[in-house]
Amino acid sequence: MHPSTILMIVVATSAVVRGHPAANTAASQFWEQTLPGTPMPNSIADLVQKGTDHSPLVEPQHSAASPSSSISACTLFDSTCDAQMVAETGIFFHQAQLHPGNTMTLSFPAEAEPAILPQHIAEKVPFGNIDDVLATFKIPAGSVEAAQVRDTLSRCQAPPIAGEVKSCTTSLEAAVQSAMRMLGAAAGGGEVWAAASEIPRAGLPRQPYSVRAVTPILQAGYASCHTMPFPYAVFHCHHMARPMGYWAYNVSLTGRQEGSNVSLLAFCHLHTANWNPAHPAFEVLHTSPGGSPVCHFMPYANLAFVKLANRA
Repeated sequence: MHPSTILMIVVATSAVVRGHPAANTAASQFWEQTLPGTPMPNSIADLVQKGTDHSPLVEPQHSAASPSSSISACTLFDSTCDAQMVAETGIFFHQAQLHPGNTMTLSFPAEAEPAILPQHIAEKVPFGNIDDVLATFKIPAGSVEAAQVRDTLSRCQAPPIAGEVKSCTTSLEAAVQSAMRMLGAAAGGGEVWAAASEIPRAGLPRQPYSVRAVTPILQAGYASCHTMPFPYAVFHCHHMARPMGYWAYNVSLTGRQEGSNVSLLAFCHLHTANWNPAHPAFEVLHTSPGGSPVCHFMPYANLAFVKLANRA
């Protein structure tokens, strides 16, 4: 199968934003120009519209993070959440579990990701200084939300691990541009595809899922952008320069309850020697840094940018 065809399978699970209210936004227009032929994932389009209709600058929610954004942070190379909570979601798993007919027990919490602000607004609101962020969004000092903001700023300012290129961005446009630079790709060239896992925003209860199909994604490189706990959308984008440091898949799953079909992006990291030994994935999978590959599903509204293998 041609690599482009394989990538089409991935992005076909994302909703085309034509007809979506977000289709008229500057972010959507930028997406179409920069990533021609790649439909914007529905989860991203929803958050773009949320940032237009319900800006956290106007309607403070006093909620820097949600269950999904906490799980998202767990996919980074650090110890960020409780291992038992991670185990219950099933987000981390062994590569051997990725075969048709296998059963995986998973849960998908209801999503309440922070809004994606329009770029011209995101560029003007505070990000680096915690006191400014707390004052602007009326977050009480000493609160859980304040601690999450502090943690996100700390992680964004921390140096990358060996072999990693990273950035933190505060707009969708900046995240896309950062990922393209990491992959050495030109905007509008059609050599990069982007996709996200398709999960219902309302979530799905913990239940057994049957693996229907596993499609390897042939690529010359990939960069991922994870959402981080913050009053508005902050994307932590990273790219591992080491070749063949991971395998990527598109996975179709069917739950026992009616209407619980999901299509997820999955990544298996081969080189974990530099990961934090306290990362909950090691406890969940009964392994250690440098041991067996660590695989994880991409959480809601997290983006993967894939450079096509035949255009490397």
